[in-house]
Amino acid sequence: MPPAAFDVPDENGGAPPLGMTSSSLLERLTEINLDDLFEAAGLVRLRHSPVRRLLRPSARRFAQLAHEFDLRAGEQGLARGSAWLLHRMTAGVRVAGLGHVPATGPVVVLANHPGMTDTVALIASLESRPDLRVIALDRPFLRALPNVARRLIVVPDDAARRTGVLRAAAGHLRQGGALLTFPAGAIEPDPVTAGRAAAIASIRRWSDSFALFARLVPQTRFVPAIVGNVVSAASRRHPLARLRRTAQDRERLAAALQVALPRYQDGVARIAFGAASVVRGADADALRVDVVERLVDLIEATGDPSRGAG
Repeated sequence: MPPAAFDVPDENGGAPPLGMTSSSLLERLTEINLDDLFEAAGLVRLRHSPVRRLLRPSARRFAQLAHEFDLRAGEQGLARGSAWLLHRMTAGVRVAGLGHVPATGPVVVLANHPGMTDTVALIASLESRPDLRVIALDRPFLRALPNVARRLIVVPDDAARRTGVLRAAAGHLRQGGALLTFPAGAIEPDPVTAGRAAAIASIRRWSDSFALFARLVPQTRFVPAIVGNVVSAASRRHPLARLRRTAQDRERLAAALQVALPRYQDGVARIAFGAASVVRGADADALRVDVVERLVDLIEATGDPSRGAG
């Protein structure tokens, strides 16, 4: 987790931004989605070319889903809204080890981040924690979803503006709340479709900054979670993805294609929660080692993260 963040203000009670109709918000989401697709593909120079018109139907289809998801999150809660979206973007989810997540009290769920549907899969599975808040990088698309944005602690790109993260997150934990965070801070390899070795290597590079919560709120429990099969092998083989030079860029584009193109949305997401780590003396190194080893065990148990929780 990056070292700081700030809360998204709840200015309009989850309604579209002032002066913006539902249709104009949908158009805004479409345009943001298009820009994100061009960026993920490394084709920013073409974002104002005729290619934009070719991609618009896919971008608008996802924008419509996201808009409906946000409305449902406002009416039914974030977990049920996430379950609705997950049902439309995957063939379902298998969850193991949910009993490791405490029903009450301060908890930080530390998850890998192999795609974009992994977040809604995790939120949907954590319905027992209606107090869940998500630490997320600041992205225009998320900010354009008012009901979802209310449940985020946003990490801005500008490091100078990050001084509020520990205050916001630790304050929530002190009130007995639950947090979901992705310590990699970027898209990671899917342990099912990209392979266990790549996923484990990424996890071993995680920052230990989440251990700061143990110092500030010593009673916090840290629950590891592994998500897999949210990025299809076919999307990773897409010609555009294979043209990307770095592994991280290829994973990011594959995740974007997974969201944009329905033909890649037939997989069953898999989630495994592991036993919580208990911190003694707020030892950051010990906490990081313990969490990482539990995650590695979840991945290595059978190669299927949905059967790896003990």
